[in-house]
Amino acid sequence: MLTTFISWTKRHPIWSVLIALVLLFIVYRIVRPTPPDYVYVSEAVTRGDVIRKVSASGKVRALNTIKVGAEVSGQITKVYVDFNSPVQAGQVLAEIDPTRVRARVEQSEAQVAVARANLQQTAANVARARAELEIQERDFDRQKALAERGFVSKAGLDIAQSKLNSARNALQVALAQTQSGSAQIRQGNAELSSATLDLKRTVIVAPASGVIINKLVEPGTTVAASFQTPNLFEIAADTTKMQVEASVDEADIGQIREGQMVSFTVDSYPDDVFKAKVRQVRQAPVEAQNVVSYLVIIDVDNVNGKLLPGMTANVEIITDVRKNVTRVPTNAMRFRPRLADRPKPTADKSEPAKKGNPRPKVYLLGDDPYRPVRRDIRTGLQGEEYTEVVSGLKKGDKVLVRTKSLKPKKEADDSADEDDNAAS
Repeated sequence: MLTTFISWTKRHPIWSVLIALVLLFIVYRIVRPTPPDYVYVSEAVTRGDVIRKVSASGKVRALNTIKVGAEVSGQITKVYVDFNSPVQAGQVLAEIDPTRVRARVEQSEAQVAVARANLQQTAANVARARAELEIQERDFDRQKALAERGFVSKAGLDIAQSKLNSARNALQVALAQTQSGSAQIRQGNAELSSATLDLKRTVIVAPASGVIINKLVEPGTTVAASFQTPNLFEIAADTTKMQVEASVDEADIGQIREGQMVSFTVDSYPDDVFKAKVRQVRQAPVEAQNVVSYLVIIDVDNVNGKLLPGMTANVEIITDVRKNVTRVPTNAMRFRPRLADRPKPTADKSEPAKKGNPRPKVYLLGDDPYRPVRRDIRTGLQGEEYTEVVSGLKKGDKVLVRTKSLKPKKEADDSADEDDNAAS
């Protein structure tokens, strides 16, 4: 067999060489080590500021928004302002048709006039009753004197006494009618004052200076103020001072304090960062779909007039700051190398880890780029971008933050889940 193969190779030297090369290539592919298809990306430990922030969203509102309504019903006949119109306190904004209210004023004036005439009539009745009483008193005195002398019978004296009593009762009735007339005049004056006030309220005036930010009526609109005051206008009293009403999740509300600095952006000016300050943390919870949040009021200056009521603000509240400390990227605290590359865990007898609360650790770039070195550290303030390192690292150390795939894009996408599992 071997003699036959040797003779065949001598007769076919080219084919023999080709077969030998193929066999050598196959052996090389089997024996040679497969290079890794990924690398670890590291970042240096630096010194700088560590900032902890709470992110939230909210709405920009005017600091003092006044809703102007109508206390009388009727049809709007005139409107003197429009959106964005500057107004002064006492300026006329609109008018309601005063015809019906003016008729009620005239009716009340007539009722007062009638009550005064009745009072004059009752006053005359009082005078007449007083005169009649005086006559009956004198007549009774004469009848009594004559009865004592025997010139008048007992029946005559009783008749005089009855007339005297009637005169007294008539005077009391006249006086009561006078008091009733006075009360009717006061009632009529009250109704007249109410009607006059309603007539004044048909003219809608601005209660304070500001800018019209909402107009809800036009000439011809009918307003009904039977059960509640209808809204006609909204005035922003001072647009140079605005506030942001931010909704903060209950998990973060414990970090918020009055006076903390705030930065926020709005979609209209994505490149502008506005500075503000926390003014109030409202304790009333707001629950929506089983999620509890709290309203935080933030004051902001709007001297340049860029901010408009109703804009959506993306808020970042600065809750704590550490200046010029050793810091490590926060991503490094969460990153874990692949299982095959991790060093074997060793027990730290000097400071055993508490059960359920292990010490924070990071992985450093070692001599072998595929054999990271684990390092236990002590941390301080943790922010979104950086975490303060109290001990365990020094400036310049290289910590691993992520894995970079060396595969083509399609293969890298297919193995993304595997990398994520390794990092966790």
